[in-house]
Amino acid sequence: MKRPVIGITSYVEPARYTVWDMPVALLPYMYVEQVVRAGGQPVILPPAGEPAELVGRLDGLILAGGGDVSPDRYGQEPDERTGYIRKFRDAAEFAVLEAALEADVPYLGICRGMQVLNVALGGTLHQHLPDVVGHTGHSPAPGQFGQLPVRPVAGTRVAKALGAEPEDVPHYHHQAVDRLAPGLTLAAVADDGTVEAVELESRTFAVAVQWHPEAAKDCALFEALVAAC
Repeated sequence: MKRPVIGITSYVEPARYTVWDMPVALLPYMYVEQVVRAGGQPVILPPAGEPAELVGRLDGLILAGGGDVSPDRYGQEPDERTGYIRKFRDAAEFAVLEAALEADVPYLGICRGMQVLNVALGGTLHQHLPDVVGHTGHSPAPGQFGQLPVRPVAGTRVAKALGAEPEDVPHYHHQAVDRLAPGLTLAAVADDGTVEAVELESRTFAVAVQWHPEAAKDCALFEALVAAC
C-alpha cells in the first residue's frame, strides 16, 4: 500500500547550520521520523503562500508545536511571559486547520496544534500555566522536556491509542486550554487538572494533545492518524 501523505506545519525562525546563519523554515526531525515509523509519508508545510490550498492533496495533517498563539485571537491582551508570537504562522495555520476540518482530513494537533484547534473553535488559553497549577513541571527548563503522567478518558480515541491507564509522556508547554471550545471533548488530563488532550467527535479523526508525542518512545498517536488516513 502507498504511504498516506501527511502534511506537517513548520516553524520559521533564525537558525545556524553548517556555514549559514539565516531565517529557516524548520521542523524538529522527530516529527518526520515518527510519521515514517507509523507508515506515513511526511511533507513539510511552511507558513507561506496559501498552504490551505494544499489540503486537498493531503491524506492527513499535523499542526506541530511552536511559539504562542497571539492572544488577540481569543480576546486577551498578551501576558508579559507570552512569547515567540508569529502572526504570519497563526494566519497560515488557522486557515490550514479550517480547510482540513471542512474537508474532514484526519488531523493531529501537537502542543501549539491543540491550542490552535481550541482557539479556532472559540476556546481560550491560560497564558502562563504555572500561575494556574503552581509548578513548572510541564516545562521544567528551556530545551528540556518534563515527564508527567496523563490520564486518557475512557472511550476516547486517545484512550484507544494509548490505553486507559495513566502514562508518562514528554511535556514542553507553558500554556494550556482554559475554556474548552464548543464541540470539543476532553480526552486526557494531567494530575493537576490541565487539559492534555481533546477530540472533535464530529470528524473522522480530529485529535489534539498538549504534550509532545513526537518525543515519545512509541508512535501510537501517529499510527492512529495514519490508520484514519
